Amino acid sequence: MSPAAAVVEAVDLDESGWLLDASLGNPVPAHRLRHYFAERLAPPAWATDIFVYVHGWQTSPRSAHRTAERLLTLAHGNLEAAPDRYPALAAGGFNPWCVVVRWPSSSPITPTGYRRIRDRAHAMGARDGDGHAAHILGRLLGYLDAERAAPGAAPVLANRDGQYLHLVGHSFGCRFLCEAVQWAADDQREDTLGWSAAGRSPNRPFTVDSMLLFQMAARRDAFLSLFPRILPSDQHDGAPLRGPIVATYSRHDRATGFWHLRAEHQLGIGHSGIGPAPAPMFTTRLLSLDERYPLPTLDHHFVNVDASDVYVRGRRFSPAGAHSDHVRPESSHLLLSLADYSR
Repeated sequence: MSPAAAVVEAVDLDESGWLLDASLGNPVPAHRLRHYFAERLAPPAWATDIFVYVHGWQTSPRSAHRTAERLLTLAHGNLEAAPDRYPALAAGGFNPWCVVVRWPSSSPITPTGYRRIRDRAHAMGARDGDGHAAHILGRLLGYLDAERAAPGAAPVLANRDGQYLHLVGHSFGCRFLCEAVQWAADDQREDTLGWSAAGRSPNRPFTVDSMLLFQMAARRDAFLSLFPRILPSDQHDGAPLRGPIVATYSRHDRATGFWHLRAEHQLGIGHSGIGPAPAPMFTTRLLSLDERYPLPTLDHHFVNVDASDVYVRGRRFSPAGAHSDHVRPESSHLLLSLADYSR
């Protein structure tokens, strides 16, 4: 039996990106990762959709949990108010279950503090150093993919049964998700996301249904320079992401605009959208609740969503501008639309 509202679970990473035991606060030994996931994060049978949410800069553990809960609560409200806008969800039900990935993202709200968290996020996710976030998230996604109810058919946008898997990130959290998906695409072990797509098991035909990136803190060419293997191609057929990569941006986001330009000599995706990419780009706007997203606006490898008319508010006196103004009904409308078209 499904609950009345979304259920949100949480896992915590340390500054190296390694998983912490929720009870003891100690790192979980590598050989116990899968057991820990099974003990703490078994997808419930009632869930129709599994979400993994990774927060961004200057977010406390409590705030991260509250943000994910709020987005999904708004989504429930949208569906109840206008089920005709999400016909597949209205017909088959929408009972989300969410895992929030929390990491140490706090710093002074200054340019120096922003650079510190930028560098920490890079170090936590980088595969060529001591960072472990990509490895841990890749293992987590692989576990969720293996344990969820198997879909009845492929490709992704034609499934009828099973539990759907969606990735949602904000700010630097988007980078963690992209690192994890790319790490999974490169890794050959069977407990990582992407093992089925690489041909090791024909019984599991799909993996991630959608990736929604709110105000991503990365340079505009990141999908060429940092994440070139995140999508399937002639060279990388094992990429575990089959649904669209959708990124919001707003010209009122000063964190990925003014600050990012000075830190990395290039505007960030959260300010100006994804730039050069390894696949064609489609651009649309963040729609109001009384407008339905036509399938052709979201059915692309990369979709830029201009939220400049909606993401306009910042905390009082905050130099980050509208960087964290994504907890909106319009955002949950986009999230619901992606879930609807995943059916």
